[in-house]
Amino acid sequence: MTWNHPRGYDPMVACSRLWQEKTGVSIEWEKRSLQDFESFPVEELARAYDLIVIDHPHVGQITGEKCLAPLDVPGREKEREALAKASVGRSFPSYTWQGRQWAFPIDAATQVQAWRPDLIEAAPTIWTEVLELAEQGRVLLPLRPPHSLMCFFTLAADLGRPCAVEGSGDLIDAETGETVVEMLREIAALVDPECLTMDPIAVFEKMAEPISRIACAPLIYGYVPYATGGFRPNRLFFCDMPSVGGNGPIGSALGGTGIAVSAFSAASKEATDFAYWIASGDVQRGPYAAAGGQPGHAAAWEDEAVNAATGDFYRATRATLEGAWVRPRHDGYMAFQQAASDRLNDGLAGRQDARRVVADINRLFRESFAPAAAG
Repeated sequence: MTWNHPRGYDPMVACSRLWQEKTGVSIEWEKRSLQDFESFPVEELARAYDLIVIDHPHVGQITGEKCLAPLDVPGREKEREALAKASVGRSFPSYTWQGRQWAFPIDAATQVQAWRPDLIEAAPTIWTEVLELAEQGRVLLPLRPPHSLMCFFTLAADLGRPCAVEGSGDLIDAETGETVVEMLREIAALVDPECLTMDPIAVFEKMAEPISRIACAPLIYGYVPYATGGFRPNRLFFCDMPSVGGNGPIGSALGGTGIAVSAFSAASKEATDFAYWIASGDVQRGPYAAAGGQPGHAAAWEDEAVNAATGDFYRATRATLEGAWVRPRHDGYMAFQQAASDRLNDGLAGRQDARRVVADINRLFRESFAPAAAG
């Protein structure tokens, strides 16, 4: 099971075809919508599928549910060490939890910047330049949950005061939280109100329209298909996120996906073999990238041909990826992510007092540890 977008589905099908030719093992892929993919219970998927593409914030939950098989199997230490060394940013360790490896990164992403060089001379490098473009109606920002919260995370970390990732205290200190909410409120008031219902794909589609005036999406998860010629009427280009705190492009909320094996699979060995293979450098920079995937292996991010085909997508965003911040991953986080995103959006839409919004988000974060404490 993977997610319903060419970037998430096409490379899995293409690589599985090669795997069948190589091993005789057939793998059939199904897909879910992006929104469903981000929220659907992994345990239910694990009972229905041998291989599952997951988000790293699920690892605490899936560990508690015992629904995935760890991939750190004996005898394959050198392969895992090679994958860990080739991690782009913290993609590989983001799937490490309680001393075990629950998935391998096959797709690396974080909030970067998308822009149209045919509409502006250069992408903004600092936040004030973003606001100037937004005042001209040239900016969109995906704020549909959970992307509003991802922007909150990114801005806080880039200010040099990242949110908490463990413990049972507050997510963020009140002063920083209020500053970030005010920043989001300011830009939300300048962009199309529809941004509150838009995910990255919706923003990219608007930016790529033939007569679009949208020149910039300053915080958005990179989608490499839009960086290739011919995918949409207008080709998008990607670069590092604009700096807010003067520290460069640091603290972007890490995304991407990893491939995991169901603990209930009757073909766990075959599924594990495929996971190691598709995460390897040669496959990632070869058939995986060629089929429209967005690899998680450094061999692909550094490959000349892969970059040439995507307008230097990988080189141009590498610094942001290397400085990305890993979200909380405890059992209870996924429910918090949805609830906190909804609360933040209510605050942005209703222009509510930032102090109240931050207090509620902090309360939700503290409460998100209750299931683990009860267990």
